[in-house]
Amino acid sequence: MNDSTHDADRIMTEGRNSLIEQRAGGRRASIGDGSARLKREHATRKLKRILIALAAIVIAAMGYGIFVSALGFEGLFVTVLLMAVAIGVLAKYPKLKVPTLKTLPKGSLGENVARTELWLEMQRPALPAPARNIVDGIGVQLDGLGAQLRGLDENTPAAVSVRNLVTRDLPDVVTSYTKIPRHLRDQDSAGSTPDRQVTESLASISREIDTVTRQLAEGDLDALAVRTRYLDYKYGGTMDEPPALPPVDPTPRISGDN
Repeated sequence: MNDSTHDADRIMTEGRNSLIEQRAGGRRASIGDGSARLKREHATRKLKRILIALAAIVIAAMGYGIFVSALGFEGLFVTVLLMAVAIGVLAKYPKLKVPTLKTLPKGSLGENVARTELWLEMQRPALPAPARNIVDGIGVQLDGLGAQLRGLDENTPAAVSVRNLVTRDLPDVVTSYTKIPRHLRDQDSAGSTPDRQVTESLASISREIDTVTRQLAEGDLDALAVRTRYLDYKYGGTMDEPPALPPVDPTPRISGDN
């Protein structure tokens, strides 16, 4: 009876959440403002190409009608058909280009943050449910971090630390998990599972982003520069080399890392 009740409650909850998501247009459109901006820019470029194509078709049709022969019903039908085809094709292609691990570090720090948000958003479905919730929170945190990066000299050690955290350490945690075959991700090994490890590691990364954002807000760039050595030590491994993922531990205060 209890199990049945629990299952019924779970199904009702999932259904209610699904309904909310559908009313909102599906799952969150973006995990952060940076990825949303990249998708808006892509959609805007698509719209411009569609408008240019439609204008070209209309001008060509008008030119034909003026200088060659009246379009007539068939000509009008072909013009409308060409416009419909142009809209259908250009609305679908080209698809949004997802950043790769090689392109994440390129460009400015602000671009790094936006690209990482978009990349992380695309990896989200492959993660276990608890990790997906953390990823949503990291998206919001990256927005805050991006705001603090405005005006930061990108040649300073502090900037290097931020870039490494966003474009190397965070993606490494996710990719080391997604490399594991799906049927092994929930298998217990040494008292833990890859599902649990990636969730804990993302929670730890989330705390790191919060610490870095706070240090930037406080202008403590010297302490932030020290973060590079700490993160190199903490996130240097991969899941296919023991230890699989870094265990969660309380984030130390930078002022005490000497």
